[in-house]
Amino acid sequence: MRIRSLSAVLAILSAAICASSLQAQSQSSEKKPLLKSVGFAIVKFNDEAPKSWNIYHTEKKGLLLVHLWKRYLLVDIKEQEAYEIDPQTVKQRGEDVEWSPADKPDQPIETPEWKTRDVGRMQLVRFRLGKEGHVLELQVPLLINGKPAY
Repeated sequence: MRIRSLSAVLAILSAAICASSLQAQSQSSEKKPLLKSVGFAIVKFNDEAPKSWNIYHTEKKGLLLVHLWKRYLLVDIKEQEAYEIDPQTVKQRGEDVEWSPADKPDQPIETPEWKTRDVGRMQLVRFRLGKEGHVLELQVPLLINGKPAY
């Protein structure tokens, strides 16, 4: 009788372990959306060009992922918000990156002095990171009709 109950417990335990490993595999194999690198843009950090940067765009216009040195910022131009993104949630795929909007933090970082305007064929977005923080400026291309390209 004890052998039956022991084998039943072992069977349940092994089924639970298999189920959890299958769930972990399915979660890791889920494809995150691919964000494409912006073809032409300008980035300034405290009015100087940073040595290492890139901008990626999502399918949604006005939503950009900015890679600045080892830091990632999600910039929502329409809502005038920026979010600090955990670099471990961003995976490089050639010139593009994989990142899931589910990894976006609940609260944006403070971005006073937000300014957005069109400068010729470019849209200029400039804001301060924190009350007395650094100033980030993005210039992204506009389409011929004056609408944002990204």
